[in-house]
Amino acid sequence: MKPIADKKKIDEVLGRGIVADIIPSREELMQFLLSGKRLKIYIGADPTSTSLHLGHAGNYLFLEDLRKLGHEVIMLIGDFTARIGDPSGRTTARQPLSEIQIKENMKNWVSQLRPILGFNDKQNPVRVVYNSTWLDKLRFADILNLASQFTVQQMIERDMFEKRWKQNVPIHLHEFLYPLMQGYDSVALGVNAELCGTDQLFNALAGRMLLKRLKGKDKFVITLKLLQNPKTGEMMSKSKGTGIFLASPANEMYGAVMAQPDEMIETLFIHCTRIPLAEKDNIMKLDPKEAKMRLAFEIVKIFCGEKTAYAAQENFEKIFSKKEVPDDIPELKIKEKKLFALDLAVLAGVLKSKSDARRLIEQGGFEFDGAIVKDIKAVLAVKNGAVIRVGKKYFFRIKD
Repeated sequence: MKPIADKKKIDEVLGRGIVADIIPSREELMQFLLSGKRLKIYIGADPTSTSLHLGHAGNYLFLEDLRKLGHEVIMLIGDFTARIGDPSGRTTARQPLSEIQIKENMKNWVSQLRPILGFNDKQNPVRVVYNSTWLDKLRFADILNLASQFTVQQMIERDMFEKRWKQNVPIHLHEFLYPLMQGYDSVALGVNAELCGTDQLFNALAGRMLLKRLKGKDKFVITLKLLQNPKTGEMMSKSKGTGIFLASPANEMYGAVMAQPDEMIETLFIHCTRIPLAEKDNIMKLDPKEAKMRLAFEIVKIFCGEKTAYAAQENFEKIFSKKEVPDDIPELKIKEKKLFALDLAVLAGVLKSKSDARRLIEQGGFEFDGAIVKDIKAVLAVKNGAVIRVGKKYFFRIKD
C-alpha cells in the first residue's frame, strides 16, 4: 500500500500539539513522509492491568492517524517484558507478574482498542504482536551479546536509577535488563519508527542503538507528550488503577470525564478526540461545565458510539442537573431488615474501606430514600425498592 504524501494531511497529524520530540529530527521525518516511503511503526505496552486508560488512547489515536495515511502500524503487547517490570519512573522495583496474571490482564486489550484502531481494515490492518514470541527464544549467549552493547554508567545515568543510587534504594540487576529486552523488540520487528511517551525515551533509544549495531538500520523515535494535569503533573496510571479506563461502561466513562479538573479539558480535547483545533478553541470559550460536557460526549462517542453517548449525557443531566434518580440502576440484594448507615454504605461495594465510608457519610455524601444521612450509626429500615446514593454518581435499588 502506497502511503499518502500530502503535506497538509501530514501537518495535521504532526501539528496537533501532541508530539514532544522526534529523533533524529522533525525535518528528517517530514522528508521521509513526503517522499512516499512507508513507515513501519510500533508502540509497546506491558499488560500490568486489565484495562487501558485515556493516556494510552491518545497514543493509539496518533498511530491510527498514521495508519490512515497508509503506514504500517504494529501494536506490541509486552507479555514477556511485563515479567521483568519496567523501571521507568519508579522509585522502587516493580513486583514481577506471573504468566497467569499477564494473560488475564491482556485478554481484553484488543477489544478495548477496537473502536479506535483499524484491526479489521482489509487493505492495511493494525497488526498485534507479543514480545514473548522472540524474547522467549533468546539464549543466554544472546542476552550476553545484548548486555555487551551497554555500560553500567549508561544505566546509572537514568534519572530514577540515579535517584535510587543516591538514596541507597536497591536497584535490582534484572531492572537493567528491561531496556535491553524492550530495545530488542525493534530489532525483532525490523521497524523504522517507534512511538512512545516521553517517559519511555531511554528504552526507545536503547532500541535505536541495538538496531544500528545489530542490523545496520536506523529508526525514528517519536515521543508524545504524557497525558498529565498541567498544574499538578499527575498522570493516569494503569498499574496504580488511576485514570479514565477504556473498559468503563458509558455512563461511568462520561461521569469520570466530568469529574476531571477544569485544567484537564483542553489537554483531553487535544489528546483524546479528533475535534479540529479551531473548533476546540471555540469550545474552550464556553463555560467550563459546557466545555467538559462536550468533551465527555466526544470521548464516549469514540468508544461507545454516538447513540450511547447521547444516552450517557442524558443520564448525567438527570442525576446532576435535575437531581433525579436514573432509570436503570443496579440492584443491591440485602437480607437484613435494619442496618447502620455505615454498614449499608460499605455493602454497596464502591468504597475502598470503612474509613472512606465514614468520611463520605459525615460529609453528606450518602442518601437513603432521598434523605441525606450524616450519622454513621443511624439505624436504617432496609426495605425492598429503597434507593441509596453513595457519593455523587453511584445509585442502588435495594432488593430483599
